[in-house]
Amino acid sequence: MQRGSTGTRRSASNSPDCGKVTFEEMLGPVEQSDRGMFEPGLIAPLDAADEDLWFSFREDRVLVYLKGEQACIPTAGFMHARKMVPEHRQYLGSWNGTHCYAVGLRGESSLPAGMVERNLRHLYGLIDDELFWIGGQGFQLVTWDRTSQFCGRCGSRMRKSEHERAKVCPSCGFRNYPRISPAVIVAVIREKRILLARAFRFPYKLYSVIAGFVEPGETLEQCVEREVQEEVSIEVRGLRYFGSQPWPFPNSLMIAFTAEYGGGEIRIDEDEIMDAGWFAADDLPPVPDKVSIARRLIDWFVEKHS
Repeated sequence: MQRGSTGTRRSASNSPDCGKVTFEEMLGPVEQSDRGMFEPGLIAPLDAADEDLWFSFREDRVLVYLKGEQACIPTAGFMHARKMVPEHRQYLGSWNGTHCYAVGLRGESSLPAGMVERNLRHLYGLIDDELFWIGGQGFQLVTWDRTSQFCGRCGSRMRKSEHERAKVCPSCGFRNYPRISPAVIVAVIREKRILLARAFRFPYKLYSVIAGFVEPGETLEQCVEREVQEEVSIEVRGLRYFGSQPWPFPNSLMIAFTAEYGGGEIRIDEDEIMDAGWFAADDLPPVPDKVSIARRLIDWFVEKHS
């Protein structure tokens, strides 16, 4: 159970004033801190319900209601009552039997009373983990829907495919699919120490493992070798697959590896990296939070070498 979760349904006496829709009604038919099962879907049900969850986005920010340390995803009924009309809508599937949609709202639309805009990443720990990743999928799909309205080949307006998650041009037949950008991320180990680097784009003092996007024509293994060589001039060997994670900031798929030090001395790419070094499990700098697979790699190293 996540931070701020009580595990019990909140009473009406503790609900904020949301007009005709109470905080409990806004939560939908199931408590949003309960663990559930998400079933992805493509075809939306014919009978939309007020209890459906709307992951509502304006540009790169999601609309939520905050109550203390808990964030709430609004229901369709709550948003309809506030005259919030989606400009884009994508069906995501069902969570605990509740249908979920990602909706894109007009940027100039005013916020309903009591709601705030937040960067999706900042909601980690404030909503159920599964809802967080459903929201991540929703953000990717709404962004794709908004940026693929017209054919990139002939300029005609695109139509949604009825058979797959795609847009189809009625004029020239061109198909457009949601963009996914594969990237590798690797924990390199040398004599019970892990290679960590601090990039210019990182928050203050944060270090992480090496990562980078796959180039056309590369295998994942080649990408790992190139990225480590480019960023810190180190050679690696003994690559092992670790796991993967969708990373909707904005549209990456992270493929994680572990590797052994293969040779060379650290010389950083000064265009991207501020500092890099080898760190023992009991002497780590600030590292990414648990939302990322980078942290899973670092936690794996700590458990293995403590």
